[in-house]
Amino acid sequence: MANVVALITGASRGIGESIAMEFARAGVNVILNYNRHCLMAEKIADKIREKYDVDVLCIKADVSNEEEVEAMVNQAVDTFGKIDILVNNAGICNDSLLLDKSVPNFRRILDVNLIGTFLCSKYVAKVMLDRGGGKIINIASTNAIDTYYPESCDYDASKAGVISLTHNLAREFSPDISVNCVCPGWVKTDMNEELSIEQIREEENKILLHRFAEPEEIAKVVVFLASSKASYINDSIIRVDGGKFNG
Repeated sequence: MANVVALITGASRGIGESIAMEFARAGVNVILNYNRHCLMAEKIADKIREKYDVDVLCIKADVSNEEEVEAMVNQAVDTFGKIDILVNNAGICNDSLLLDKSVPNFRRILDVNLIGTFLCSKYVAKVMLDRGGGKIINIASTNAIDTYYPESCDYDASKAGVISLTHNLAREFSPDISVNCVCPGWVKTDMNEELSIEQIREEENKILLHRFAEPEEIAKVVVFLASSKASYINDSIIRVDGGKFNG
């Protein structure tokens, strides 16, 4: 994928970091969006420059802030002249008992996970349409489909919204922009570091492969969807969960 530019939101760690590394491995120039973790993003950028012959740009932006998203997209276009691929990966969670959740905390989850996906898609799609098309890959979760957790009701609702948004974006931008959604199950990221060994074992027993995914396993699916090999895949919701069941 030579001379291709990908913008990955929430790229300073976890799945976002792995997606950036996989794109760089494929020869794609990458834009690493972050909000709080500047040093982590710069460290990833340095690692990419050392290993791969691609260009890297780090941009700070809160994806829930429209002015910051617009400025990020403008900076990306000023630097690269285009954006071919957008991966809406930025996401947060704040697990707590449902009755303890506050409206501001609930709204913050929606703002980042859902409104952020909408804003980035809106501004990047304008660039893509002006330049002949592109690909948008949204990161949701199996929590949006059928693996619900009451303590994650705000997160689950936000990711269900991302799936709905995916369908509407695909219809709005077809045939110029392909829009797909990846729904991971459990992944080995710092978002899940607070799980006890007992919880991990309990969840692993609900997965046919009996383990959590490595972030790289999610990233490889994203890079595939962004490639010409996935040219006829559009408006699809793809589970990557190792065969999750609720038994």
